[in-house]
Amino acid sequence: MLKLVIFDCDGVMFESREANRAYYNHMLEAFACPPMNEEELGYVHIHNVFDSISHIFRNHRHIDMAEVEKYRQQLDYSSFLKHMTITPDLKQFLQAITPKYNRAISTNRTNTMDMLLDIFGLRDSFEIVMTASNSPRPKPAPDALHIILDHFSLPVEEAIFIGDSTVDRDHCASVGMKLIAFQNPQLEAAHHVDTFMEILQLPEFC
Repeated sequence: MLKLVIFDCDGVMFESREANRAYYNHMLEAFACPPMNEEELGYVHIHNVFDSISHIFRNHRHIDMAEVEKYRQQLDYSSFLKHMTITPDLKQFLQAITPKYNRAISTNRTNTMDMLLDIFGLRDSFEIVMTASNSPRPKPAPDALHIILDHFSLPVEEAIFIGDSTVDRDHCASVGMKLIAFQNPQLEAAHHVDTFMEILQLPEFC
């Protein structure tokens, strides 16, 4: 019986592609580097900030990465929130599944996740939030999922993950968890949906 629903953040809870574009291009511009190409944008959209910065600066060997990290830490992310939009039926879905199902997040965001939850009024909707900052290893490693399952004392069979990327697919596969692919029909998954409210019609929720 399903008891736990775990959410990815970017591309699921929020449309954040343009926010990522603005953020990482700002980082590059600060060090006089050209903006990302589409491949790099696709990479940073699904990977954690540390891997993403390494990736976009990989061809700029003259840049001191310690200085890049120092700049990142003092950069105020709030100015990039204007580029983010919440998925229209997310709050409706959360209301529908609360309190019947436990709710958690596993994301490769770092210190920006708390800000998003507070600004969009989602803090009380999730019982545990795992990020690349508080998980021993970021996705797709299984660490965050193990911690979430242990938090609720549940076996993997009683949980399901809503994600949209190959990182999410591999994250779920690392523990044998079912995946609901969100707005990505090409992603290998147990189910595919385009909206949150469609999820309520899946066999696990009926």
